[in-house]
Formats: sequence, C-alpha cells, structure tokens
Amino acid sequence: MTAVAEGLAGVSGTRSVQERPSVARRSDRLRLFIQPIAVVVIVAAVLIWVLSGNLNANEQETLNLPTILTLTGQHILITLVVSVLVVAIAVPLGVALTRPGLKWLSPVFLAIANVGQAAPALGVIVLFFLWSGIEGLWAVAIPLIFYTLLPVLRNTMVGIQQVDRSLIDAGRGIGMSAAGVLFRVELPLAVPLILAGLRTALVLAVGTATLAFFVNGGGLGELIDTGYKLQLNSVMYVGAVLAIGLALLVDWLGGMAEVWLAPKGAE
Repeated sequence: MTAVAEGLAGVSGTRSVQERPSVARRSDRLRLFIQPIAVVVIVAAVLIWVLSGNLNANEQETLNLPTILTLTGQHILITLVVSVLVVAIAVPLGVALTRPGLKWLSPVFLAIANVGQAAPALGVIVLFFLWSGIEGLWAVAIPLIFYTLLPVLRNTMVGIQQVDRSLIDAGRGIGMSAAGVLFRVELPLAVPLILAGLRTALVLAVGTATLAFFVNGGGLGELIDTGYKLQLNSVMYVGAVLAIGLALLVDWLGGMAEVWLAPKGAE
C-alpha cells in the first residue's frame, strides 16, 4: 500500500508540476486579451469625460484633437526610434560578448549599461543636451538608448548562455559552422528572453519619453507640464492617462510578441 501511495503521489506531483505552467500560460493569455480592451475603455472614458465638460479658453487651446494626436505621435516616434536602435546595438553586442574571445569584456559593458540605467533619466537627458547642444528627437532618443540598453543586452547574453551545451555540440557534430549553430540553435532558443528584455526596454522608453519636453522633444509630457504650470487639472489628466495607456499598450504588444515569436515547444 505504501508503494502504491508513493507511486500515486509521484504521478500527482508530476501532473501538478506540468499543470502549473499551463495555468500560468492561460492566465497570461487572458491578461493579454483583457489588457488592450481595458486600456481603450479607460482612455476613451477619460477623454470623453474631459472633453465633454466646460473647458476654459486655455484648456480648449490645449485639448484639441490635432494637438493630442501630434503629441501622441511624437511620443510613439521617440519610443520606436529608441527601441529600434536598442535592438540594433544590444543584440549584436550581447551575441559578441558570449563568444569565447570576447567574454572577458562582458563585465565592462554590463557595468556601463548598469550605470546607464541606474542614473536618473532626467539627469542623463539634460546632461546630454547641455553637452551636445542638440534639441528635439535625438536629444532625448540618444540618452534613452543608454538608459534602456541593459535589459536587452543582459537578456541576450543570458538567453544564449543558458542554451544546453549538448545542443551546440550536436549542431557542430552534424557539420554546422559556428555561425550556423549561432543562428539556427542559440539565437532561436534565446528569443523568449530577448523579447522579455525588449518588452522591459519598451516600457522604460515610453515612461521616460514623457521627459522629452525638457529638451524640446515633444511628447505627452508637454500636456502634463502645461497642465501643471497653468493649473489645468483636465490637461494633466489627459496627458497622464494617455502616457499610461500607451505604456500598457506597448507592454501588451511586447507580450504578444513573446507569445507569437517564441520558438514552438520552448515554453
């Protein structure tokens, strides 16, 4: 009886371990389904509530559709530029730092990336502006690349380093070159972690892009700043809710990318 009980307990434990990831995946996918709907409903409700009220002259001048669309477009542009450049820099650099000849450099680059993320974003943006004299998009995009580099760089390195060595040896054993193993074995298996790092970097970029108005970079931070300076709560509400909604939508897009681009069977 004891042996039977132990056997049943073992089967039950195995089933429980197998079911937990499945439950987590279902929960995550349910969240990914609900999240964009909730964001759209909340943003629409706030906009209707604010714009249907009695706005004074200053509020009417600021809270109009062309202005809101322009500032939102600027915010999205900053996020896209930062994201594309972070991927273009961090992924190749992360791959290079996992190669045997360059591994000794990885602590140096990780330390630099850690400093970039640890430093206050506003301080980095303002210092770059004062040093370079550049205004507008690039005045905020370049510092934000430095600020958001770490998650993608670190996850690229960890994703490649965690690939089972036996799979690499098997690839080399069937005649693959080092580049073939990298692109057909290591990188595909590292994709989930790389996407998770990119998702984090995107959310960081959206949040810190609200500081772009300090260097004439536009974005939704202008609404928040204008509302604060003129004591217009409705303007601050719209700027803040749109910035939060955009961050949540970007997080949702990152989650969808993790679901659809991850290699099948790697979950």
